[in-house]
This record gives sequence, structure tokens and C-alpha cells, in this order.
Amino acid sequence: MTSKEVSNIPSTHFLHYRHFNGGTIPRHALAFLFTLLWTRFRWRVLALTITSVAGIGLMALEPLFLRDLVEALARFQPGLDASWPSDIWLPFALVAGAWVISAGFNRLREWVDLHTTPALRMEVQTCLFSYLMEHAPAYFQDNFAGRLAQKVKQAGQAAANLLGILFNEITRLIVAIAVGVAIVAPQASIFLWVLLGWTVAYLALSVVLARRCLGLSRALSEEVSRSTGVMVDILGNSEIVRGFARGAHECLRQADAVLQEADASRRLRRFLILMWLLMFNALLAFQISFIALAIAQVMAGTMTVGEMVMIFSLAAILSNNVWNLCARFTDLFENLGIVDASLETLNVPHAIADLPGAPDLRVPKGSITFEGVGFRHGDGTPVFTGLNLAIRPGEKVGLVGPSGSGKSTLIRLLRRQYELQAGRILIDGQDIAQVSLASLNRAIAEVPQDPGLFHRSIGDNIRYARPEAPWDEVLQAARQAHCDTFIRRRPGGYEAVVGERGVLLSGGERQRVAIARAFLKQARILLLDEATSALDSETEHAIRDALWNLFEGRTVIAIAHRLSTVSRMDRILYMEGGQIREEGSHEALLAQGGAYARLWARQVDGFIADDDE
Repeated sequence: MTSKEVSNIPSTHFLHYRHFNGGTIPRHALAFLFTLLWTRFRWRVLALTITSVAGIGLMALEPLFLRDLVEALARFQPGLDASWPSDIWLPFALVAGAWVISAGFNRLREWVDLHTTPALRMEVQTCLFSYLMEHAPAYFQDNFAGRLAQKVKQAGQAAANLLGILFNEITRLIVAIAVGVAIVAPQASIFLWVLLGWTVAYLALSVVLARRCLGLSRALSEEVSRSTGVMVDILGNSEIVRGFARGAHECLRQADAVLQEADASRRLRRFLILMWLLMFNALLAFQISFIALAIAQVMAGTMTVGEMVMIFSLAAILSNNVWNLCARFTDLFENLGIVDASLETLNVPHAIADLPGAPDLRVPKGSITFEGVGFRHGDGTPVFTGLNLAIRPGEKVGLVGPSGSGKSTLIRLLRRQYELQAGRILIDGQDIAQVSLASLNRAIAEVPQDPGLFHRSIGDNIRYARPEAPWDEVLQAARQAHCDTFIRRRPGGYEAVVGERGVLLSGGERQRVAIARAFLKQARILLLDEATSALDSETEHAIRDALWNLFEGRTVIAIAHRLSTVSRMDRILYMEGGQIREEGSHEALLAQGGAYARLWARQVDGFIADDDE
């Protein structure tokens, strides 16, 4: 699906978490599910409730009609009475009618479910995915991408499964018990007390067992997601695995993750066997006591044979519904555990979020100011202490220095991928912590060292910066980035799919597509983090003029190891230990004879061979 096709999808087709429950996602599975059903599917839930109650309610009335039929047959005298007296055909018609109408309500419930379950699955996934996408970069660094994707998909499917259990088993059992109480209450109070007493005991036993089962189900869900994450991590680095001949080692690592998953599954299954045994014994005790009591009542002359048939039939209906629920207990608690585990992982507070009512950032000029910036990493490692830096509108600034000096961190702070511990960063006099993140990201174009490309066409990847851009502007951006020629040589041209993360393109080709994307974005501020690192010297020279055309009218911050990339910058900052040690033009820094001059002297064609942070 192209960017244009995606942009044409109505927003009503997906649920953004901000439009759900005031932007607050409940932390527990049942609260999340019921809130979602009430806010988004209340009329469908009402239809499901009516059809489920009507369907099982009519079936639960069958014992009452059977009683009348049996007693009418007991009174019937062949040869004396009419062939089909009214007291026979009427209860028979009621029994048959209950079967037919109940079946009709069941089919109607299935039709409503057809339009509810897929929509519920979709909205759970879109709600959780929209929340996931607003987590800070650090969150994704701490979690496997495959594990997070598994959590979103599992939660959607589990919620759909829970909806089915709710209306197919739980609702049916509740209605069957309620109708059973209504039927036996007028007959004999002892049956009523047996039914109510057993129901209370059964529910109490279910609650006790459910708490343990839910914990085991959550543990299994976590192990399934972890093993999936391990597998995705290995597959995503398959070339490294092959290059180091570590295939056997990685297979053992995956086997260990799957073994942990199997152990968690065995623990859950072992408990479920015990739970089924207890539930079966409770059900057996109910059936035996109910039927034995009915036989005793008949033998004592206080109950008719028709009433005994009614009790037998009612016990069968209740037992069948209870056993159906027991059979789905595995699914019930596994799915509750899956949704709970997914919410526990995904539904954590956003580390970086907009302030309520945050305005959009407006960048008419593009000045950047760091005022007393203090920042340390999560492990406590200090990076900046009281950093001050002012960049004029349209100024081109190069950042150089050894690994760990804070160059990339400076860019990430400007992008607000990390939160400051002290000071503030201003763009055109506006504190970036006070404006919306979306507007901040729209105002900045970045060409990273490792350009990320989607498994989509080349044209879509370039157009990602501005999906509404006319096609001629896409072509112009590609030509400016010197990638139009190699694109047209590929089968499919701009429609050629680049593979996962652009694996079907060379490193230099990926870099040039990323540069074209930055051209198309037309942002006032441009960041380059080793933007030409994957280009050979000939290609870099060819694209250098294009880059300077891109720089025109923009404020630029560029990190470079290849010093020739930043030698024409208005100002170069040499950073070390989180501080700006030297600054000035290329010529001025060479004249100082300091650290920058020594780096320049050691380079070969302007390239420094160590790696950035």
C-alpha cells in the first residue's frame, strides 16, 4: 500500500489511544476489555447479550415444557382420548418451538459476532500500537522489536477470544442458572437451596483457582514473547551469525528460549489438569445430589414423574454449560494472561510526552540555543554539565571529536529523544520541552548514519518525508541526491521494493535515498549524523555540491569523521568529554594548532578512522 493510499484511509477505521477513554488505557485485562466494549461497541454488545440470553433462555425453559409433555402423556389413555389432545400437542409445540427459535437466536448472535470480533481485534491492536509508537527511543532500545510486535498482535487476538468466551460460555451459564432457579423455586425449596449453594461454592472455587491460573498464564505469555524476540533478533542479524560461523550457538540460544517457554506451558497445563479434576468432581457432586434428591422426592410421593424429568433435563443443561465453560478455562485464563502481560509491557507511562495543550513549534528562522544544558544517561554517566551553545539562523555547524564526546547525544537532545536534567533548548526562542513533539519533528530533517528504510518501494521511502508532495518534486529530490540514475537502472525503478531496512540496496544507495528524503522534507533545520559515511570518495565529491544546495537557507548541524565534509562549515566545534574544547572556522582551527589541527594532520583525505558514539 502506497503512502497516498494510506493517507486516504478514514481515521474512523482505526482507534488512536488518545480517542479512547480520555487517552488513558486501563492497566488490567478485564478493565481494558470492558471499557473498550462499552465505549466502542455498546450497541453490538447489547445485541450479543440479547441474542445470547434469548437463545440459552429458551433452551433452559425446555425442561419446563418437557414436564408438561410427560405428565400429559402419563394421563393419556389410548383409545379413550383424542389422538392428539391439546394437553399433548401444546407442550410438544412449545418444546419444538423452543428448539427452533433458540437456534434462530444463536444464528443471529453469530451474525452479530461476525461484525464485532474482527473489529474488536483491530481496535485493540490499533489502540495499543498507537500508544506504543509514542514511547521514547530508549524504550525501543530496551525491548526486542519482535517481542513488542508479538505483544500487540497477541493482545488483539486474545481480546477477541475473550469476547467469544464471555458470550458463548459465561453468559450462557449465568442465564441457565438464573432460569434454573426460576424453574425449581416453585417446585421445592430444597432444590433451590441445592442449586444456589452449589453455585456459590463453584464460583468461590473458580475464583481461587483463577488467581493462580492467571499468574501462570501471564508467565507463559511473557516466555512466548521473549522467545519470539530472541528469534527475530537472530534472524535480523543472520549475516553476522553466518560471518562468525555461530549458527550452532544461536540455535542453542533459541532452543533455550523455547525450553523456557515449554516449561512455562507445562506448569500451566499441570495446574489446569488439577483444576479440571476439581471442577469435574464439583459438577459430578451436583448432578448426583440433584438427581438423587429428585428420585427421593418421587418415591416419597411429593414429586411427579414429569417434575423428575424436568429436574433431570435441567441438571443436564446446567452440567453441559458448566462443562463447556470448564473446557474453555484454559483459553479463558491464557487469554486473560496474554492481555495482562501485553498491557504490562506496552502500557507503561511515556518517558517523553507533550504537555497538556502544548502548542506547535513555529520555525520562521531556525536559530538554536542550548542554555545551561545538563544531561546524564540512565546509568548515571554524565554527558553534559552546563553546556551553552548558540547557533544563528542559517548557520552551518560541524561537530567533530573522539567517540563518547557527546556529538550524537547533542543531536538526540535537540530532537527531544532524551529529556534534559537541567537547562533548556530553544528553537527560535521556543523551549522544545513546551511544544508538541510532532511539530518539533516536522521542523527538523535528519540524515542518520544508518538510514532506516521501510520494506516498501523506493518512491514511497523518499516520499515518506512529505506524502502529499507532487511526483515531480520526488524526482527532483532524487536527482539532487544523485540517486535518480541508479534507481532507474533497477527493475521496477521507483516502484522497486528495497527489502527489510533497505537490504536490497547498497550502503551508499541507502544513504542517498535518505538524503533525497531530507531534500523533500524541506525542513528549516537539518541534522546530519555521518550522512556521507557510507559513500565512497568519488560519490561523496559528486554529492557534496548537492548537499550544499540542501544546506541553502537552512540551519545545519553535521557530525562527521570525514573532516572534508565539515571543512566548509561556517563554524566547527571540537567536542571532548561533553564540552566544546575548540570552535571556529576550519582555517581558524588549523591556525590554532590544537586538537582539531592534530586530527586533520593525522587524517587521510579527511577521514578519521574511529567510530562515533
